[in-house]
Amino acid sequence: MPDEPTLGEVVRRFDERFADVRDDIQQLGRRMDDKVDQKLYDLRHEALTSRVGTLETLREKDTEKIIATRRWLIGAVIVPLVGILLPVIILLTRGN
Repeated sequence: MPDEPTLGEVVRRFDERFADVRDDIQQLGRRMDDKVDQKLYDLRHEALTSRVGTLETLREKDTEKIIATRRWLIGAVIVPLVGILLPVIILLTRGN
């Protein structure tokens, strides 16, 4: 019977296995703590989607403002300036 472990050896092996199982359970607990709850994930996703939608709307409004500013610049500044300078240029070229 020298191949059979003694009672002390059995207890030691059992304690080692029990410690391994305890470590595994602690690791699983840490992993579970790191995971995000599905409801919280959904709430964050909805908030992010709403935020992106708001930003896209603001971007479209800014684009419309830029287009309106360009039209104003062309209509209020460039066209009158050309209207004033063109006759002057024509008079100067014909005068020579």
